[in-house]
Amino acid sequence: MKKSDVKYQAYVQILKEELVPAMGCTEPIALAYAAAKAREVLGCLPERVHIGASGSIIKNVKSVIVPNTDHLKGIPAAAAAGIIAGRPEKELEVISEVSKEEIREMQEFLDEKEIKVEHIDNGITFDIIVTVSAGESYAQVRIANYHTNIVHIDKDGEVLLDIPVLGETEEGLTDRSLLTVEGIWDFVQTVDIEDIRDVLQRQIDYNTAIAQEGLRGDYGANIGSVILDSYGDDVRNRAKAMAAAGSDARMNGCELPVIINSGSGNQGMTCSLPVLEYAQELNADKETMFRALALSNLVAIHQKTGIGRLSAYCGAVSAGAAAGAGIAYLCGGGYEEIAHTVVNALAIVSGMVCDGAKASCAAKIAASVDAGILGYHMYKHGQQFYGGDGIITKGVEKTIQNVGRLGKEGMRETNEEIIKIMVE
Repeated sequence: MKKSDVKYQAYVQILKEELVPAMGCTEPIALAYAAAKAREVLGCLPERVHIGASGSIIKNVKSVIVPNTDHLKGIPAAAAAGIIAGRPEKELEVISEVSKEEIREMQEFLDEKEIKVEHIDNGITFDIIVTVSAGESYAQVRIANYHTNIVHIDKDGEVLLDIPVLGETEEGLTDRSLLTVEGIWDFVQTVDIEDIRDVLQRQIDYNTAIAQEGLRGDYGANIGSVILDSYGDDVRNRAKAMAAAGSDARMNGCELPVIINSGSGNQGMTCSLPVLEYAQELNADKETMFRALALSNLVAIHQKTGIGRLSAYCGAVSAGAAAGAGIAYLCGGGYEEIAHTVVNALAIVSGMVCDGAKASCAAKIAASVDAGILGYHMYKHGQQFYGGDGIITKGVEKTIQNVGRLGKEGMRETNEEIIKIMVE
């Protein structure tokens, strides 16, 4: 693939758009971002807050700890954090700089102010509408389809921004339909590393730091530590443990940022940290490591394009399969090995549901990484799943399309049932 090719430039840009820093689970942070922006537009501390959230937002915010809040959970806590301490110009790092005094003010705000949460359904999966008011004045901010996509701002009836929301399209982002596994393979073979070095090095630095913190500290169910203590520290277990430990920390209040993938920090860690462990084990040079990371990240994004940002389909599955592809590359695999690894991995764990962001995500990540690694070793031993085995179809692209259909359409009602169970 030549630098002048449209696909080459698109693939580089997609990595830059997707691999961005976030402090905390991205759904409560997106809510904090909307609330911070609404407070900025209002121009004063609000007396009342009304939050409209789609079901998938409610699901992913309900049980996860919001960082820099002294372990507060839930939608009102995320909104209060953004209103009191948010810096909207920092987007997904909106509450990365919070003082002890601001944490105290958050709790006072929650205790004293009126905060209402409403389940809304405007026909899209990702939808947040925050309205803040003081006296007769109000400001409203809407985020739709992805975490930083502000599509509407108005104050006291004056519309300051209005971008039409045409279904679940991702306005303003590079066309993800240009991604194919074969195209990604071509790209990673030919990419000038300098075009992607900075974005990938930041992912290495951030995600390694939070995984190490997860192993050092006491976070959630400590899945990363349990894996190492129970099964030993060979490379396969380290690959699972590092990704799980990062999630242990992130889901349970750690105040370190991560580099996300497809809008998710858990997915960003899942498709990077196992690849890094194998690169270290195999003494891969830096260029090979960067190419493997680019492959894993792009394969994860490609799978999520059909599923969407939020679904009842666990995103760790896509990222774990992608990690398997990156590991296959590090082990000397070519296109065939990578394609079969992805298909095999998806055949193993595609039934895993997403029931919101919380401590058990770390265990789901470990299972998904294990499936990715097993998928590769199956192919090495001459074993594979074939078209007609369940949702598997001949060809990696058709299988990815099937998974996208399953995650987006097939599990729509499952998602609603999960939300009902969680709310009840």
